[in-house]
Amino acid sequence: MDKNSFTPSEESLDKKGVNRRRFLGWGLATAGAVVVGVVGEKVVRTANEDARKEEALKDITESVQKLTSQFGLQPEQNAIVVNPEKQELYVVQNNKIIKIYPVSTSKNGVGTQKGSERTPWGTHRIKEKIGDGAPEGAVFVAREQTDRVIDIIKNPIDTSEDVVTTRIMWLQGEEPNINKGEGVDSHARYIYIHGTQEEGLIGSPVSHGCIRMRNKDVVELFDSVPSGTLVEIQAREYREPRL
Repeated sequence: MDKNSFTPSEESLDKKGVNRRRFLGWGLATAGAVVVGVVGEKVVRTANEDARKEEALKDITESVQKLTSQFGLQPEQNAIVVNPEKQELYVVQNNKIIKIYPVSTSKNGVGTQKGSERTPWGTHRIKEKIGDGAPEGAVFVAREQTDRVIDIIKNPIDTSEDVVTTRIMWLQGEEPNINKGEGVDSHARYIYIHGTQEEGLIGSPVSHGCIRMRNKDVVELFDSVPSGTLVEIQAREYREPRL
């Protein structure tokens, strides 16, 4: 008889009466099922993410074409497109979306007038990057890092403070009389992409004009795009999702 061919009666029991061979076989089968389950879940998640990117690309194709034809965007360069309607920010390269981030734009909608506290639309560039190396939750006042590191609020709570945290990407408008120049200048309005204390509100329009991001996300974005990166903010108003 093959020494590996056992009937249940021939399998050895340990001191506690546990059938070792049967237990080992069950353990391997369970482990295999877990691995297959994890891999399958990852495949599904990746497929869903790819489908989401393809769908989002339809909404920003004209924006990418504008950046390419009017502002010299090259295929190998990263660009950013912000969709206030969906409260999403897309990192684009070579006509493909490589990353999607949830954001918060202005609670007052889209607009470029000074004092409106609206998120400006149109083409911008990242003029300055501020905060490299700061810890998550570091508080900035007038673009200067303070000694304060604030607790991040994960619940959907609107605090009395409009705190700028972790990283700042200060935007400059590129379209005269739209977001550049007297009365409409995005840079003079201090429009940033920045981290926020109120992470629980990301995905809803609650800012005072800036583009808020989760702190981990804004660090990742900050590290992936250089100063001068083109940023297109679409002139789309937020619409409350239907239930």
